[in-house]
Amino acid sequence: MESPCNNICSIDRNSGFCEGCGRTLAEIAEWVDMGSQRRQAVMALLPARMKALATQPKG
Repeated sequence: MESPCNNICSIDRNSGFCEGCGRTLAEIAEWVDMGSQRRQAVMALLPARMKALATQPKG
C-alpha cells in the first residue's frame, strides 16, 4: 500500500494530525514497518481526520 503522504508536512498543534495526510507523527514514523492491516486501518481514519482539520478554526 502506498503512503498517503502528499508532501504537505505540517503537524496541527491542536489535533496532532498532519495537515497534508491526516496521520499522527507516530503513524508517519511507523508507516514503513506497519503491516498491511494496520495501514488499512489508519487509511480508513484519514478522511474523517482531514474533514476535522478542514472545519476547525484557524489561528
